[in-house]
Amino acid sequence: MEIQNLNVKKKENIKGYIFAGPSIIGFLMFFVIPFLISVVYCFTQGVGGLDFVGFQNFIELFQNDSFKLAVKNTILFNIIAVPLVLIISLGVTIIVNNKIKKASFFRTALTVPLVIPVASIILVWQVFFAESGVINKILLKVGIMGPDYLKTGWSFFVLVLLYVWKNCGYDMIIFLAGLNNIPKEYYEAAEIDGCSKIQSFFKITLPLLMPTIFFAFIISIINSLRIYREAYLLSGQYPDSSIYMLQHFMNNNFANLNYQRLSTASVIVFVFVAIVIYYLFRIQKKFEV
Repeated sequence: MEIQNLNVKKKENIKGYIFAGPSIIGFLMFFVIPFLISVVYCFTQGVGGLDFVGFQNFIELFQNDSFKLAVKNTILFNIIAVPLVLIISLGVTIIVNNKIKKASFFRTALTVPLVIPVASIILVWQVFFAESGVINKILLKVGIMGPDYLKTGWSFFVLVLLYVWKNCGYDMIIFLAGLNNIPKEYYEAAEIDGCSKIQSFFKITLPLLMPTIFFAFIISIINSLRIYREAYLLSGQYPDSSIYMLQHFMNNNFANLNYQRLSTASVIVFVFVAIVIYYLFRIQKKFEV
């Protein structure tokens, strides 16, 4: 009987590997192997014949002004945009979850940006924020000459606004799932004890929602690192210095065939993101305890 069970398990394992095989092969071919090649490029020079140069590529990268500007802008964008989208989406989620009138309309309106093509979104934003766009025409009617929002320092705030608008619905779905997992009995007991809604939020909702907030925080960081697509469509390959992100730096070095600098920057970003996520999960475990 035990031998038969072992044979059944082996057959199930073999079937599992067969079905997972294409995904594993694709992951190795398109992610693991290119990453290992990038690591090799970090410590070498040349493309055909590789010469080992140690940490010279890292030293040159950290001395590069464009890289330092890209790092500064990317970190600043994350510091401002990620907490902002979390706070706004959590506030909207709590309001919508309180069974207000037309709650389904607000849910639909906030999730629509997730299904609209990015090119269409950018076209609308350009209509509003271009130098001769809708906003400047409205300001001109009251005697105010508006700036070119997409080619000046204003482009940073436009990009933050675009990121928040586009990702608010995504985070709202995550928070709605987290709120629905909190037992209603806790709120009923708190109401009997005379707790206000604000007290219930800080003593019940926020502590029990903390794992969901951490998950949404990680997802928001990942999405913020993909903002290059929107920034590129808004302002092109060489935008205003305020929205010159790490992805711009990597894309420009790819176009210039500078694979060593590109690989070094990508590996640094990978290590940094991995460290941040690792410590976030450690902090989350402390809250769970």
